[in-house]
Amino acid sequence: MTARPANAHQARLLRLLRDGGPNSRAQLGDQVELSRSKLAVEIDRLLETGLVVADGLAASRGGRRSHNIRLAPALRFLGVDIGATSIDVAVTNAELEVLGHLNQPMDVREGPVAVFEQVLAMAAKLRATGVAEGFDGAGIGVPGPVRFPEGVPVSPPIMPGWDGFPVREALSQELGCPVMVDNDVNIMALGEQHAGVARSVRDFLCIKIGTGIGCGIVVGGEVYRGTNGSAGDIGHIQVEADGRPCACGNRGCLEAYFGGAALAKDAEAAARDGRSGELAARLDEAGRLTATDVSAAAVAGDACALDLIRVGGTRTGQVIAGLVSFFNPGLVVIGGGVTGLGHNLLAAIRTQVYRQSLPLATGNLPIVLGELGPTAGVIGAARLTSDHLFSPA
Repeated sequence: MTARPANAHQARLLRLLRDGGPNSRAQLGDQVELSRSKLAVEIDRLLETGLVVADGLAASRGGRRSHNIRLAPALRFLGVDIGATSIDVAVTNAELEVLGHLNQPMDVREGPVAVFEQVLAMAAKLRATGVAEGFDGAGIGVPGPVRFPEGVPVSPPIMPGWDGFPVREALSQELGCPVMVDNDVNIMALGEQHAGVARSVRDFLCIKIGTGIGCGIVVGGEVYRGTNGSAGDIGHIQVEADGRPCACGNRGCLEAYFGGAALAKDAEAAARDGRSGELAARLDEAGRLTATDVSAAAVAGDACALDLIRVGGTRTGQVIAGLVSFFNPGLVVIGGGVTGLGHNLLAAIRTQVYRQSLPLATGNLPIVLGELGPTAGVIGAARLTSDHLFSPA
């Protein structure tokens, strides 16, 4: 079992080294409110735990040269991002640099036993490449609400068979390390915060548009999960009174009108009704359509595909506009599988948000696509477990 920091000062030093890389004692001292002697004591104690190691002499700042300190090079974290239709698994070092990454198609509806058999097989395959002998911690993201303290999914609409499954406990036993579990959009937000477009922003919204739709809320640099872990479940905000039935059991939810599953369904209806020759040709060839087909049809100039994206983006923008007026974030990040629709989607969302929200909230508000793509989730999952391990025991 990996050692844990003994106090908040040590935890702060570990996170500075994780986020900023190797640093000198002198430069670390500039960033923490500790006397030189107290700083030396805390660093020496961390050296004794093996969490950090000496890393040569730092560049001279005049006078006696300081020693560099870095996180132990042997530390390894496992990041797992379980989506509705695929699994991403990666190994990172302590600075959350991805050392190995695998992706496999997998339907989350096959249930937790089948999904975690696949996760463990992928983790074993990564270990076999030599990037890790074992793991010091693992972070798991799942596409549904999670009771965060226990690491347990609760009534996830698109995950039959997962309600109450002890993800944290089961994976910890299999992997032999601490495991943290969160909603997939929260780990995407953590990934973009650590290494993506939100690196310098303390208050932002991260919208994931995949099979479903969710929102990661970051306040003061920390993910806000709400009282029970269900904050940000915006896919089930109603956009049409008494509208389409939704997987959650209600009607008129955003997710019933947009997101990968709804978009594919609407695209297939358009193809069969003769409204899009491009989509009809793709449906004849493949037997089904996906958001990728809609994107390709839009790139080819298909008016129906472009309209599907515009209408879906407008509905999503309507919900985001309400969030912006309420929360006043410094940034809105759009990510997830449906962002393959690209700037057509982004333009529709921006137009609705800038039109509907007050100028004070939108005057300096960037609404951008995420930078990291599928690696955002696995980096965020590794960040999640490192936050736990780099907290006082």
